[in-house]
Amino acid sequence: MPTKRLHQDVATRWNSTYYMVESLLEQKRSISAYGADHDLPVTLTSYQWALLEKIIIVLAPFEELIRQISSSTSSAAEVIPSVTVLKRLLARENEGDTGIKTMKTTLLEAVQKRFKTIENEPLYAVATLLDPRFKDRYFTGADSNKNAKDALTQEVEKMEAALLSRTTPEGAETVPENSHKAPRLEAQPDSSSSRKSSLKGLFEEILQEHDEERGASSTSTQVQNQIQTYLTEQTVPRSDSPFQYWGVNQIRFPTLAATAAKFLCAPCTSVDSERLFSVASNIIDARRNRLGGERAEMLIFLKKNLPLLLKL
Repeated sequence: MPTKRLHQDVATRWNSTYYMVESLLEQKRSISAYGADHDLPVTLTSYQWALLEKIIIVLAPFEELIRQISSSTSSAAEVIPSVTVLKRLLARENEGDTGIKTMKTTLLEAVQKRFKTIENEPLYAVATLLDPRFKDRYFTGADSNKNAKDALTQEVEKMEAALLSRTTPEGAETVPENSHKAPRLEAQPDSSSSRKSSLKGLFEEILQEHDEERGASSTSTQVQNQIQTYLTEQTVPRSDSPFQYWGVNQIRFPTLAATAAKFLCAPCTSVDSERLFSVASNIIDARRNRLGGERAEMLIFLKKNLPLLLKL
């Protein structure tokens, strides 16, 4: 039998509260038996155990989203959809919310306070529009949606001007600098991602609400035509890679593809870069104090990418 241990809540680890409650519920029978045999001064009542079971349901979407945005393949485009889905989930009332209504309200207020201006941030807004899995379906306000599209139009016009300035003397456009880079590899799901997603239905629900007919507006430029055609097309499944989509549709939307390469490379969080620091601290130690920077960089690269390459 594998050794089971209780997890401790750590303030600096985002998911530690969820894992602590999950480990308590997993060992509920053992903890109750130990408390009965040793006459502990404080034990959990049946009502408190029931509350913990409800709390784990509320915290599960947070844990799922944190794992998602902390992965090496996540991009800034996932922030706005994740916040929108999370707010809808917390605002929805269920029959089993007895005892945790205050908790859900407090969490919803905290999410709204921390991310109230996220849809007006150009980086996240443009990145979301350029992700074929989300596009403009997850903006909660008409003003923020319009501002995001205006920002996208400006960025695409800048990119088009930059591409035109790189044309050869014969008039043929040169390949963008970042077009020779291979798309990032899709991360293989780990053991923790095999659990059933509690948010899949909400993502699909929001997409269906925006699936009605969209009237084609009059456009005057090639850039606006590209954006309008791209946004009116159906979104791709959330499991697909946006980088593969733009690799296939680069000929149809050349300027949009170049702009997407610029914005979708931005990560959601600094978690993945912090993981590299942890890898470096394990490679460069007292026994490898003569290791040069070039060799250390090669070892860090192999440590991070070799498992993915071997699975291809």
